[in-house]
Amino acid sequence: MDTILYIIACPLFLISIAAHVYVRIRLRPKEDSDFDDYYYEFEDQHPAYARYIKWSKITFTAACLAILLLFLAIAI
Repeated sequence: MDTILYIIACPLFLISIAAHVYVRIRLRPKEDSDFDDYYYEFEDQHPAYARYIKWSKITFTAACLAILLLFLAIAI
């Protein structure tokens, strides 16, 4: 059981951390975009910012899930 959790959780953690770093570096709206034209109430409607936030949440959640699986493997 522990081995199966390690086999699933370790690659999931490494892939999700790499994807999260990629999202933070590549998908963040650039300074030359029209993001400054949006008011702060409507910044979630900016397409690039909404995509950035969505993928940032997905990759962070996957990393947290992998950490929980690793903890479960250690605790068992």
